[in-house]
Amino acid sequence: MSFDTPDIILSLIKIGIVLGLVLSVTPVWVWVERRGSALIQDRPGPNRIGPLGLMQAMADAAKFILKEDLVPAQAHKVLYTLAPMFGLIPAVTTCAVIPFARGFVIPEVIEYSGLIGAILVGGAVAHLVLGIIALRVTSHFGAIAGATRVNQWIGRLVAVGLFATVPLLLGIFFWFRSAGPVEIPFGFAGRHFEPIIADVSVGILLFFALSSLGVYGMATAGWASANKYSMIGAIRASAQMISYELALTLAAVGVLLGAGTLRLTDIVYRQSGTFVLFDTIPLPAWNIFPMFIGFIIFWVAAFAETNRLPFDFAEAEAEIVAGFHTEYSSMKFALFFMAEYMAMGTISALIATLFLGGWDIPYWNEPANFVGFLASFASFILKTSFFLFVFVWVRWTVPRLKYDLLMKLGWKVFLPLALLNIVIVAILIPLGWI
Repeated sequence: MSFDTPDIILSLIKIGIVLGLVLSVTPVWVWVERRGSALIQDRPGPNRIGPLGLMQAMADAAKFILKEDLVPAQAHKVLYTLAPMFGLIPAVTTCAVIPFARGFVIPEVIEYSGLIGAILVGGAVAHLVLGIIALRVTSHFGAIAGATRVNQWIGRLVAVGLFATVPLLLGIFFWFRSAGPVEIPFGFAGRHFEPIIADVSVGILLFFALSSLGVYGMATAGWASANKYSMIGAIRASAQMISYELALTLAAVGVLLGAGTLRLTDIVYRQSGTFVLFDTIPLPAWNIFPMFIGFIIFWVAAFAETNRLPFDFAEAEAEIVAGFHTEYSSMKFALFFMAEYMAMGTISALIATLFLGGWDIPYWNEPANFVGFLASFASFILKTSFFLFVFVWVRWTVPRLKYDLLMKLGWKVFLPLALLNIVIVAILIPLGWI
């Protein structure tokens, strides 16, 4: 049995990119949320660990690792230990079916161009400026009373790391400029690189199937903790997931009808290009315009699916202490914490894919080369980051609803509207408007 080594390496590269993005969601957006909430509430927020508090996530991780791991005496030890993994695994695996950039064919040779030179020189200048900013910020906060030497050294190390990349990027620039055409080695030339881990024909179904498993982690944690508050949180989570998964999936049905496929890559390509509104206004051919009702339903239901305010009833601290994870501490609690932010990242990426064209850049036909890959990847990250920012914004702006209103909203408002959206889309398709 022979192995296609280049294909395996390309698959590992895709897995590494996706895992890097998913694992970085928690530290980056915890910092964004803490600084953003501080801005909303007119307070400083984290500003002691690293410049602008950027290293706060490292301090939090060390705290969780070093904290004592307490297990209730009456808890079911095995299920209590496994429950955090039941919640984390779906959050990590669902992103495998989401395309994150424009595919391209790897060329046989790479030649120097002005664009490559601009990227390398621009990167060197950006790292130089960021290094100077890191030093200035470190010196500014180092003068504040209570600032520690460790904090100052962290800022200096960040600056040194940024400065060290400047000669590296400039060296690559001068070498590339004088080397001439560079052949792609190891059999990678001519291969098509599709930026998705699993481009399966049932992509959206696989996403919903895996994401629905997340509730088992909450239910198991609530029951295994042998705590009434935890059990109430688990029951709430189960009822909430059932109620809003119906609206969520039905809102996506309109997209599937319009695209005629369950494959997410095809759904993205279906949204490329433009359509002309009233024969005068060219708009991106994104699903958000003809399926705005479905978009709103899907977006709001995503808050309930990820247990974020105003729908965080499974862990409402004012009512049931901390809900399903009341009895959890140390890294077990950290896994639940990570799963929430990872789920936010994957559902934000799915919203961008279904309704905002995924990696598509409006009014530009992305070339099927490395430049198109980088540009479309940046577009995808920007769209996903926007929805993640709204998650943060809503949490610190909208108060928690009553639980009966949550259920009424899901069953009496969103479910009928989702069915209405399907009917509207089914009417628009034969008319040629979708």
